[in-house]
Amino acid sequence: MAAFPFNSASPLLFFFIFVNLLSESFVLSTDQTVKSFIFRVNYETKPSIFPTHYHWYTSEFAEPLQILHVYDTVFHGFSAVLSQDQVASVSQHPSVLAVFEDRRRQLHTTRSPQFLGLRNQRGLWSESDYGSDVIIGIFDTGVWPERRSFSDLNLGPVPRKWRGVCETGVKFTAKNCNRKLIGARFFAKGHEAGASSAGPINPINETIEFRSPRDADGHGTHTASTAAGRYAFQASMSGYASGIAKGVAPKARLAVYKVCWKNSGCFDSDILAAFDTAVTDGVDVISISIGGGDGISSPYYLDPIAIGAYGAVSKGVFVSSSAGNEGSGGMSVTNLAPWMTTVGASTIDRNFPAEVTLGDGRRLSGVSLYAGAPLKGKMYQLVYPGKAGVLSASLCMESSLDPKMVKGKIVICDRGSSPRVGKGLVVMKAGGVGMILANGVSNGEGLVADAHLLPTCALGANEADSVKAYISSSANPTATIDFKGTILGIKPAPVVASFSGRGPNGLNPEILKPDLIAPGVNILAAWTDAVGPTGLDSDVRRTEFNILSGTSMSCPHVSGAAALLKSAHPDWSPAAIRSAMMTTATVIDNRNQPMSDEATGKSSTPYDFGAGHLSLDLAMDPGLVYDITNNDYVNFLCSIGYGPKVIQVITRLPANCRLRKPSPENLNYPSIAALFSSSSKGISTKTIIRTVTNVGPPNSVYSVRVDSQPKGVTVTVKPSRLVFSEALKKRSFVVAITADTRNLVLGDSGAVFGSLSWSDGKHVVRSPIVVTQIEPL
Repeated sequence: MAAFPFNSASPLLFFFIFVNLLSESFVLSTDQTVKSFIFRVNYETKPSIFPTHYHWYTSEFAEPLQILHVYDTVFHGFSAVLSQDQVASVSQHPSVLAVFEDRRRQLHTTRSPQFLGLRNQRGLWSESDYGSDVIIGIFDTGVWPERRSFSDLNLGPVPRKWRGVCETGVKFTAKNCNRKLIGARFFAKGHEAGASSAGPINPINETIEFRSPRDADGHGTHTASTAAGRYAFQASMSGYASGIAKGVAPKARLAVYKVCWKNSGCFDSDILAAFDTAVTDGVDVISISIGGGDGISSPYYLDPIAIGAYGAVSKGVFVSSSAGNEGSGGMSVTNLAPWMTTVGASTIDRNFPAEVTLGDGRRLSGVSLYAGAPLKGKMYQLVYPGKAGVLSASLCMESSLDPKMVKGKIVICDRGSSPRVGKGLVVMKAGGVGMILANGVSNGEGLVADAHLLPTCALGANEADSVKAYISSSANPTATIDFKGTILGIKPAPVVASFSGRGPNGLNPEILKPDLIAPGVNILAAWTDAVGPTGLDSDVRRTEFNILSGTSMSCPHVSGAAALLKSAHPDWSPAAIRSAMMTTATVIDNRNQPMSDEATGKSSTPYDFGAGHLSLDLAMDPGLVYDITNNDYVNFLCSIGYGPKVIQVITRLPANCRLRKPSPENLNYPSIAALFSSSSKGISTKTIIRTVTNVGPPNSVYSVRVDSQPKGVTVTVKPSRLVFSEALKKRSFVVAITADTRNLVLGDSGAVFGSLSWSDGKHVVRSPIVVTQIEPL
């Protein structure tokens, strides 16, 4: 938990503490290296002589600074390029609340709507008119607008509330927007200014990029069509996953905000500008598959994504974010702010199997999206370059393979350090005829299919070890690879993806993250024409659709789901929409057994899946919702030790924290986490308060049930019945969680889990319960 002890600190002290938290190497000296910074300004202190904040900033702060963006909707302030001495000078201004060094972020990289329970002409698709007139803002790498997924055939006029534009640029004109893709913008000033200690990075490389909303990478086109792609018949990726491609909200409108650039990531200053602009433009949902690339999250007051998201949510915009791809280790989930909906990744019931046959007759199962000439059962010599103990060779890094060793052979390459498809290119250049991509312990049994350039099969850790053992024990090891196409009806599914970011929440474990999981493995969606399906420069193939995996793919599923729910329930808040998804999420797979973890094969836990797997056939009618107001979020920030000025950095307004600090567990979240001190010996009780709002039949009675009460823990709920009427739509209840620390046996994850459910005979409103111990501060 973070505590900020300087409620009345001067702006200069404020600045020094912020910068020291950001980078220990940042020293205010004579170093005149310029970098880009973001300044949070107290907008209420603007002198009346200036007609706008822009005039104020450019007059009072700009000279001799280079201002990049001015923010005035979800955030008040500006970003600028300046030296460290200039930062020290500007930070002393009494209106400057905080300073952030601009940071680079990374992207978290057909059948899934049906897998979520969506059906034509009935249920949520029908009730919401497929998301018509709801606007989804996609923060990503842009869009390739010519795809069928972005057709506006039979769509009505652009919603009147839309205030955005179709920004033109290289190979992108106003005609590229239509009644489906209603707006497109690009943000490059932060990117071009750079945030490198060595000085500004190179400008946009226009030989591989478009200075426009056009997508040179593919990631943004894929996420946009996943959220809201139109029906595209006879879709596939080189024959794989053939069928009808469609997004979760096929009639929702799309507004694309290009904040990420090919090979160079996404900068906070540009992301914050996109938040500011998108809310002004009139979006209803923001989908952001972006975060830190190391699984480490900054405190909310140092995280422009969290700050921008708060500004959006406070104005009624739902924000869906990816949980990160740093799993399967604990505390790897990112995008932790409680006002954001954080989405992990799961498999669906479709797979692309491939099979390795060894010379001794053994057959090993893996996956692949290879679509070229097959090996036709021919056996080739098998070689493992890592056998000699050279790490770069075992990973098949660039220029690491000796052609004499691998030419004409199938090569085993260990996963890690470089792109999976890039390893295959290295093998090809060295003359290899095929590749076995071997998982290590950290990847476990989690498999990701890729559109490889040469015959390739990805194997889980156990079978990869079997192949290596075979090579060591055989005088003439041989193998071949067969490709099985597309298989439907895979069991078990869903399974928590091995790479998906896991809890506990590293900032505030009282808030369970991720919130839920959604399809994120082997997802078919639209693709750019700028690059081939592997994204490699040497891949000359072009395809309308591509198959990708990552929490980047799961996030837009929830964004599309939020659009459907917003269309069906226009008066619901972002918190109510999230609650509907979480309390109706499933924890059971298609075998009617508890969901498992792809990495281990064991049962998964709420640290892996949050409240469970998105189940949209139930979310439309959840019965009860856990709503959260802006004041509730402010009270939460007070409860974790933030002072008024620090809270103002996040919320734009200074807070009046009560003398008696509230409990962070009492944020009205759909999940419940109880933390007990490890120093406590004996019996301890945590009392947690929740309030539910009836959104179902007005005269309803709900009864509580506590499930999976773990050993050493007793959970009691009072009252045990909630009675609602026309006049009484909100009811509060108390959850008392008592832990006998002498008999409490924590699992491998350091926690035990249960759940409570409210039911009226039709609806089941389920909340996970997490009980854990923490070291005292």
